[in-house]
Amino acid sequence: MTFTRRSFLAGGAALASATGMRGLGQAGSPTLSVMDVVERIKGKVGMPWMAQTVDRIVAGDGNIQVRGIATTMMATLEVIQRAVAAGNNMIVTHEPTFYSHQDTTDELVGDPTYQWKRKFLAEHGVAVFRFHDHWHRMSPDGINEGMTRELGWEKNATEKGSHEFVFPPTTLKALVSTMATRLNAHSMRIVGDPGLEVRHVMASWGYASLMPKMIMVAARPDIDVVICGETREWEMVEYVQDQIASGLKKALIVINHVASEQAGMRYCAEWLKPIVPEVPVTFMANQEPFWIAHA
Repeated sequence: MTFTRRSFLAGGAALASATGMRGLGQAGSPTLSVMDVVERIKGKVGMPWMAQTVDRIVAGDGNIQVRGIATTMMATLEVIQRAVAAGNNMIVTHEPTFYSHQDTTDELVGDPTYQWKRKFLAEHGVAVFRFHDHWHRMSPDGINEGMTRELGWEKNATEKGSHEFVFPPTTLKALVSTMATRLNAHSMRIVGDPGLEVRHVMASWGYASLMPKMIMVAARPDIDVVICGETREWEMVEYVQDQIASGLKKALIVINHVASEQAGMRYCAEWLKPIVPEVPVTFMANQEPFWIAHA
């Protein structure tokens, strides 16, 4: 068998093309495993990965090839179902998937709801990665960045990345109304006079019950309103009630946990897209879990 220069070059090009196709997905994009995505996230958080953290793969196989990623505030079964229907098989969630901060499951063995959720994840080949600790500890805090953007409070922050905001004089009622509209939050609870003049606000997105830290924040004379996602009623709520009863002009806004951090995971999808250009990344919003009873 003889080879011409042209046939040799053509054969080499074909071999190179075949070699280049290895590891390509059906759409011609390089395959990317769940662990690949996790490693890229670790490389972009701007800090050493913590030894003790809840941030890990909490469900599924880290070796599966990712078709699409959905970011979400909380990987509820309803969100997982929507994510799968949209073609995603990796979920990046901020909050727990299995009902406790550490996502421990030993105590859930035999529980039918837990089993149903596990079965659905397994049958559809879905992996769930928890992204909580490092997303909060990044500079800026990813949740705060997303929430500040969603509320349009960038110019009100006392400094870039701050949780403190200063406004032209407004009323508590007006502030609450603006927040409810921009966050699409329908079950907010408020302690304080609706007509209270508000200038200086401190936000603690998510769960705010770190005592005495939050009491020290609420006690600051310059802080008119503390905003949080949720808190124990015998801690922050009672404290602010007592402040008001003592004659201080104070207020507390309890948004609800999901709405108080959700925009941070919308921002997470934006942050993640350039890190994993091989696959689509979308944000999946959680439905607000509460409805309001009217007397």
